[in-house]
Amino acid sequence: MSIAIFFLLLTYSVAKTSAETNTTDMYEFCQPTTCSNNKGPKVRFPFRFTTQKLSCGIDGFELSCSNNKTILHLPSSGDYYVQQISYLHSTITVMDVNSHSTCPFQSLLSFNLTNSKFFYIPHSHNYTIVNCTEKIYHSYLYGPIECISGEQNFSHLIYADRSMDNLPSFCKKTGQTVEIAHGLDIDGITRGLTTPMFVIGWDALDECHRCEKSGNYCGFNTTSNSTICVKQKHRLGRLSISLVSIGAGIGGSLLFAFLIFLIYKSRKSEKQREVQLKVEKFQDDYKTLNPTRYTFRELKKITSNFKHRLGQGGYGSVFRGKLLNGIPVAVKMLEHLKGNGQEFINEVATIGRIHHFNIVRLLGFCSEGGRRALIYEFMPNGSLEKYIFSKINNSSSTHRPLSWEKLRKIAIGVARGVEYLHQGCNQRILHFDIKPHNILLDHNFQPKISDFGLAKLCSKEQSIVSLTAARGTAGYIAPELYSRNFGEVSYKSDVYSYGMMLLEMVGCRKNIDPEVENQSQIYFPEWIYNKMSQGKELYLEFEEHGDEGIAKKLAIVALWCIQWNPTERPSMPMVIQMLEGDLQSLEIPAMPFVPSDVEMGTSNH
Repeated sequence: MSIAIFFLLLTYSVAKTSAETNTTDMYEFCQPTTCSNNKGPKVRFPFRFTTQKLSCGIDGFELSCSNNKTILHLPSSGDYYVQQISYLHSTITVMDVNSHSTCPFQSLLSFNLTNSKFFYIPHSHNYTIVNCTEKIYHSYLYGPIECISGEQNFSHLIYADRSMDNLPSFCKKTGQTVEIAHGLDIDGITRGLTTPMFVIGWDALDECHRCEKSGNYCGFNTTSNSTICVKQKHRLGRLSISLVSIGAGIGGSLLFAFLIFLIYKSRKSEKQREVQLKVEKFQDDYKTLNPTRYTFRELKKITSNFKHRLGQGGYGSVFRGKLLNGIPVAVKMLEHLKGNGQEFINEVATIGRIHHFNIVRLLGFCSEGGRRALIYEFMPNGSLEKYIFSKINNSSSTHRPLSWEKLRKIAIGVARGVEYLHQGCNQRILHFDIKPHNILLDHNFQPKISDFGLAKLCSKEQSIVSLTAARGTAGYIAPELYSRNFGEVSYKSDVYSYGMMLLEMVGCRKNIDPEVENQSQIYFPEWIYNKMSQGKELYLEFEEHGDEGIAKKLAIVALWCIQWNPTERPSMPMVIQMLEGDLQSLEIPAMPFVPSDVEMGTSNH
């Protein structure tokens, strides 16, 4: 009975596919096309080239070719190169033809969608230009934008809805606003290093969205004056005919065995499909916000078959690779996932929607079968951990690999990144795993926060976070995560982790080190507090004038951050202010912890 039904289904499939193939042939003149030699994005309905028939596209979606590049004309702002078109998500990525090489920011100012069929993607930020009469560097501001600034007028960007109360009186909003989609490198644009690309959307017809989602493409029937779902030519026909031939050849018994095998495979991969459905749901929910999804075959090509291993940890391995456009990347293969891959989905969902100069950029991911991978921008200098703990790994080292000034800049950069997570996003993001290993350094030793697998999202109004268990890395976990007797879990838990990391940067050693010769130095936070409170020398390595002042400032700020009572810890904007201010204005806090010989032994902290 089952075999008979199977053959009936195959026969129906062949007949149905034959009819659909004929329909496809009717629309041969509207087949997807490109500017030249299959280079550039494929153009099809609702877009059309001006050289194609009117029925191939919709008014306002005309494209043209120039020097083998695809061009979109926007009525109110001119011509733009088309970089990518997503028909499934109804988005198009464009870049200004007049790239303003001397001032990329001009592209933002001139971009205008008025009188066009396109709109900004829903998840974008409005920024206002702020003019200051003096130079200023503040965590709220992007810039200064040198190419539009003058000798006594320094232009910056600020979130349009952000208050100016924390900024000096010599800074004023101009009222001129720009809308920027997530994913744009704002710092790179304001510094004149990056030409902006714009991801904009269009209102897709419901019929077209369903058609694209099924793997086919949308066309237009001039006879019925309506859209039609065009099957990709022979996509199903050959498969169906092949199955009929196989079925006739191998006989009913083998077909039955084959069906049994399919059922077995289906049940075996049930868990993988569950994770896959979550990933698909994530993609559908966030559409244009999500990073590029790659197949495992593409990953092998990107990494040259996983040839260059950068490192390995409990999560799996990291490999060096290169995208097709030549951008170097780090591919993190996840091998020990927990909770049905929830950490993987959590990281993609969290970091995929944000972009900041001090947060590592997630460029793509892979979720195929049981394989999971994250693709990040490549950080040539690796993690902060290998620099501040270099003496542990290399006993012959006699000098700090990073100068005190560089450590200060790294500390401020990480603080800016954490401050952005806490205040700069639509939702507050608590990282819960701030530590040297998760701070990556680019070619200029600019720090970028990575690894958002343990992150948690909450509203900015939510002061207290509910957690079922402590999360993070031992030695950096705030006391309240172990026991609510120390206070409630909040964004101040990240401040604690940041403070512990800061102390390790100062001491160039782990905070807890039972191998040190002096027993009083085993718990470094307590040792450094005693030295600072008694006004004694820190006995650290100083080479330049002012190094000792930097060390003391970092230490004092760290001691404030690791206060056991969360309410006594400063917010990240206050941390930045302390790091950028004068040492003389900083007070040494009260003892930030219970002495190690009273309540918590060093092995437990």
